[in-house]
Amino acid sequence: MEYMLNLVRRHKAGAPVGIHAVCSAHPLVIEAAMEVAAAAGPAQSVLIEATSNQVNQDGGYTGMTPSAFRDFVYDIADRVGLARSRVLLGGDHLGPNAWQGESADAAMAKAEVLIEQYVTAGFRKIHLDCSMSCAGDPVPLQDDVVAARAARLCAVAERAWQAAGGEAPVYVVGTEVPVPGGAHEDLAELSVTTPAAAAQTIASHRSAFAAAGLDAAWPRVVGLVVQPGVEFDHHKVIDFRPERATDLSRMIEDVPTLVYEAHSTDYQTPANLAALVAGHFAILKVGPGATFALRETLWALADIETAMAGDGKGSGFKETVLEVMRAEPEYWRKYYSDDPRRARFDQQYSLSDRIRYYWPHPTIQAAQARLLASLERDTPPLTLLSQYLPFQYEAVREGRLANRPADLLKEGVARVLRQYMDACNTNACNMDACTAGAAT
Repeated sequence: MEYMLNLVRRHKAGAPVGIHAVCSAHPLVIEAAMEVAAAAGPAQSVLIEATSNQVNQDGGYTGMTPSAFRDFVYDIADRVGLARSRVLLGGDHLGPNAWQGESADAAMAKAEVLIEQYVTAGFRKIHLDCSMSCAGDPVPLQDDVVAARAARLCAVAERAWQAAGGEAPVYVVGTEVPVPGGAHEDLAELSVTTPAAAAQTIASHRSAFAAAGLDAAWPRVVGLVVQPGVEFDHHKVIDFRPERATDLSRMIEDVPTLVYEAHSTDYQTPANLAALVAGHFAILKVGPGATFALRETLWALADIETAMAGDGKGSGFKETVLEVMRAEPEYWRKYYSDDPRRARFDQQYSLSDRIRYYWPHPTIQAAQARLLASLERDTPPLTLLSQYLPFQYEAVREGRLANRPADLLKEGVARVLRQYMDACNTNACNMDACTAGAAT
C-alpha cells in the first residue's frame, strides 16, 4: 500500500515517524482505535491487524474468515464515521502457524489458501511468517528454508493482488518472532537480535525472492521482525533499553527500503515507545495491552455498580466472567498455574490477558450488556469515578468525555492507543503527507 511505502520513505529520510498496528478483534478496541484516529484529524489513518489464529479460512478462534473480518471492521468504521479509505488492514503471522501439527506440505498448502483469502479480501500489509517448524521439520528451521517458504507465500499474494486489483501489498518478513500474546514463563532479560542475524535474515529472504522471480515485490518488503529486547510475562514488563539495541538500530540505516517491526510492545512506557520509533522500530504492534485496559475498565465499572447497588445486587459481571473461565479453561489452562487461587488471580490480572478470548462468549456478553445498561440507567456519581476511574473522572470534569458507561469504557482503551499515536508521531505523517511521498 502506498501509505506504508511512503511512511517508510519518510522515516528513512530522517522523519521520526512510525505507525502502530492494533491487533485485536474486539469491537470496542477497534472502535476506540478508530475514534482516536478520527479525533487526530481528517487525514489520520488507522491500521487494524488480524492474526492467522484469530482469522483464517476455517474461521479461527473468532469464527471469522478474512472477508468477514474485513466487513466487521468496515461496519465499525461506518458507525464511527471514519472513511473506509482511512482504514488499513494487515495480516499478522500469516503462514503455517495454525497448522504446525501437520506436515510442512499440508500446512503450507493451507497457508497458501490463507494468504490468498487475506489479499483477496483487501488486506494489504502482510506479515509472511514461516518461522515455525511443522511436523517432521527440524527445530529450529534454517534461514533459507524459512525464506523459501515466505517467498512461496509471497508469490501467492502477488497473484491474488493482481487478480483482485487495487493497491499492491507490502510485506513484513522475519524469523525472530516473540510468542504471540506475551511470554508463557517468568522473564528476567531478553537477548537483542544481533546485527549479523538481522542482516542474514534480509539476505536469505532477498535471495529467496529473487529465486522465485519476485524481484518486483522485494522493494515492497517494508518491515523486518526482530527482537529489540521488549517483552512481557504474566506480571512483569521487560523495558526497552535503547543502548542495548544501538548496533541493531544502526544496521538498518544502510538498508534503503526497510524498517523494523517490533512485536510485544504492550505495556512499554510512552518514552520507551518513542525511543523504539527513534531507533527505527517504526512499526509497533499492540494487542493484549489494549484488551488489558478494556478489562481494567470493565472491572472498575463492575465495582462502581456494586458500590451503587449494594451487596448481592447488580449484574454479577465479574462473577459471571470468572465462572465461564472456570467452566471452559481451554484458553488459559496451559498458561496459568494449577493452583486454583493463583489461577483465579492470573485469569483477572495477568498481562498476557488470556481473558480476552472470553469476551465474545454469549453468557459474558449478556452480563456485560446488563452492567452497561445498569450504569446507563443510574449515572455513576463523580465520587465513584474519581475512586475507580480517575483518568476518566478528569476527562469528565474537563468536559472532554461524557459520563456514560460505553464512553468511559472506550476511553480506557483510547488512553493506551493515544500513547502509541504520540510515539509514532503519526500526525506528522498523515494521509496527505504519506501519499505525497518523500519528494514533498
